[in-house]
Amino acid sequence: MKTFDLRTSIAVPRPLEEVFPFFADAANLETLTPPWVNFRILSELPIEMREGTRIDYRIRVRGLPLRWQTRISAWEPPYRFVDEQVRGPYARWVHEHRFREENGETICEDHVNYAPIGGALMQRLFVGRDVERIFEYRRRRMAEIFGVSEAHGRQAA
Repeated sequence: MKTFDLRTSIAVPRPLEEVFPFFADAANLETLTPPWVNFRILSELPIEMREGTRIDYRIRVRGLPLRWQTRISAWEPPYRFVDEQVRGPYARWVHEHRFREENGETICEDHVNYAPIGGALMQRLFVGRDVERIFEYRRRRMAEIFGVSEAHGRQAA
């Protein structure tokens, strides 16, 4: 199975103690996800985040309604957590969130390793662009929420 990587990073002018709790609250996922994904958490809120927690969602991928379930496979507050797809639209989805303080800011890093169903062809035709758009939206929302100038945000594939 061929996998692909997406890495993004943004520096936010807030302390780690303020930034990590925002990401630790699963309800904020809806805030960071573009409206065209029609993302809804189906699990009962609030969700206790810890290793082993499973979260159920409903999303739309190119108009098709899908269920998605992830499991928190690593939980190391306030520095890192990992969510992995248990069931959903990808053959593989592992999303690592990392946080560190640097020069009075918090660096928020996302690393996603994923494999689309349909492989490299689906990646080239649809999935790669879709994932990039979703994470670009996420980065813009984080900039709005945490008061970041555009110069601080960066994205690399």
